[in-house]
Amino acid sequence: MIKKFLLAGVASLVAIGAASAADLPRRQAPPPVFTPIPVFTWTGFYLGTHSSYAFSDRQNIRTTGNDALTQTNVALNRRPQNFRSEQDGIGNVGGGIGYNYQFTPGSGFVIGVNADVTWTDISKRYGYLGPLTPLNPVLRDPATFRQRLDYLGTVQGRLGYAFDRFLVYGTGGFAYGSVDYRADFFTGTNVLAYSGRYNEMQTGYAYGGGIEYAIPTDSFLNRFNFIGSLLGASAITLKAEYLHYDLGSRNVIVNNVGLPAATGSYTSRFETSGNIIKAGFNYKFGGL
Repeated sequence: MIKKFLLAGVASLVAIGAASAADLPRRQAPPPVFTPIPVFTWTGFYLGTHSSYAFSDRQNIRTTGNDALTQTNVALNRRPQNFRSEQDGIGNVGGGIGYNYQFTPGSGFVIGVNADVTWTDISKRYGYLGPLTPLNPVLRDPATFRQRLDYLGTVQGRLGYAFDRFLVYGTGGFAYGSVDYRADFFTGTNVLAYSGRYNEMQTGYAYGGGIEYAIPTDSFLNRFNFIGSLLGASAITLKAEYLHYDLGSRNVIVNNVGLPAATGSYTSRFETSGNIIKAGFNYKFGGL
């Protein structure tokens, strides 16, 4: 009897303990850790390189006479009044540096400044053969021109809009370049009679626009970017840009070279303007 009473008591205690345990609050799992997703920004310095294609089709070389005889020669087309100068060159290299500031990370307006130099090395030699005239009824008078642009540099402002890693922008500002102009006029027997040359730096302006794309950090191009890693770049961007440049015009005095028949002088006015398309990449520093 006592044994049954003890067993009944133990069973009651176990039931009471189980009920009490059911009333205790359960241990809650820790809240998940929130890791914000990095937002890309174009803010930061950058430097890079590019190749280019430069071309021009609206340059003119205008020649005038500086005395009665040379003016007559030009009027009779013995010397060319207007000569169209076209140049082009592909595969030339260059580089630049700049800084962008994005007002709002992700998508938003971007302003910046950029300075670069492109080794254009475009040069062309032109020939002209005058008609037979009353002043020269037997032999035609040749003339040659040479126009060269060794390099083109720009310092420009940028204004664009970023769609996350994609940037569209317009640009414009100061342009400069090394030019070489030459004009040589010959007699009908191919003897040099007049010659002039100008070889200096010209200045002007440039404007255009471009697009740029920042490669995601998990791209294989970033994974194998050893140079960028050594430099500490935060991103690589691919770019394409178009510019129209105008370095103005310059008068070149084409003087006689001492031949008895070569009197007076001419003035040949050269223009340097054209277009350049660039494609390349930048190393971006700062931000993401």
